[in-house]
Amino acid sequence: MSAEYFYGATRKGAIRRPGKPARNDPRGKPATGRITKLLVGQGHGFIRLRDDREVFFHRGDLREGTAFNTLQVGDAVTFELLEDAVSGARALRVMRRQSR
Repeated sequence: MSAEYFYGATRKGAIRRPGKPARNDPRGKPATGRITKLLVGQGHGFIRLRDDREVFFHRGDLREGTAFNTLQVGDAVTFELLEDAVSGARALRVMRRQSR
């Protein structure tokens, strides 16, 4: 199986510029929520939206500079909500919201 079938894979030899997403990098709608569950040993958790839906996120979905082990239940976060018809909603580029 070629690397093109894997999630987030880029073409061989493609140049990736910092700060710019690759062409096949999925984008979602900006959203906010609070972390409701963290499964540290498994490397994932769930974020509750304002409409009481829970959205999955993986430690690989964190924005650069955000450490998974520093997140806590109850933290307010911002992220991109990706609605997928096959696997359901997922949070991408998760980052702890700055307190005002």
